[in-house]
Amino acid sequence: MSTDVLTHRLAVSSAVGTAALKGAAQFWFAVTVIGQWAFLYYILAFYGNSSLQGNFQAWTRNPHLLKGYVPGDTAGNLAFAAHALLAAVIAFGGAIQLVPQIRARAISVHRWNGRLFLVTAFAVSVSGLYLVWVRGARGSVSGSVGISLDAVLILLFGALAWRAALARDVSGHRRWALRTYMVANGQWFLRVGMIAWMVLDQGQDRGFYRFWNFGCYLVPLAVLELYNRARESGSSSARYATAGGLIVLTVFMSIGIFGLTMFYGEILN
Repeated sequence: MSTDVLTHRLAVSSAVGTAALKGAAQFWFAVTVIGQWAFLYYILAFYGNSSLQGNFQAWTRNPHLLKGYVPGDTAGNLAFAAHALLAAVIAFGGAIQLVPQIRARAISVHRWNGRLFLVTAFAVSVSGLYLVWVRGARGSVSGSVGISLDAVLILLFGALAWRAALARDVSGHRRWALRTYMVANGQWFLRVGMIAWMVLDQGQDRGFYRFWNFGCYLVPLAVLELYNRARESGSSSARYATAGGLIVLTVFMSIGIFGLTMFYGEILN
């Protein structure tokens, strides 16, 4: 085989690998946006009017809420309402930050939405820590520790993303902002993953739920790092492997999103 033919084949393989990785990332993004905006609808529909009207008792329609509504605890109920409604900003604003056309054509929108996203993520983290350790909204030990570690990572990654933006370090800002996005959506990934596992394993635990208390944000972080390495690498095999893994994970997410949407639909009805 001549050197020219080999070079051509390597170039074609690299181009196809790059296209496969890009397509897998776009597939993940599309599914994520659909799932998060369905979650956004639920948050606004379930918590919006009830919070504005002070009708916190309406939250008891969701039997799985851990210390959502507590009779006589006005401060705690308000903190929970704020925590839930701020999650709507995370679900909507985070997806907007990932749209490349907005970054390219409306940089001011990207910057101000980014500031709002980070401030909201900080507020959600602090309120989440309050709800767990002060209000006592604790389930299992692993669940409480998992939520707390997630909150700490949100605060840390968000601060690093903000610092990189102030320093005009575009590459560093992008890396830390994406990491912040992953951990800020940890509790959404938690719900999606648990529902998907319930569907696929017919309600069996097998230790998955304990693992997923931490995996709900550590796994997305690991996948993000693998994606960045594959994209920056010249290895076509790494891009193919990462694209394939990302597609499998996205299908898993799709199952969880569908099941979660059905569950929330029953609550709203």
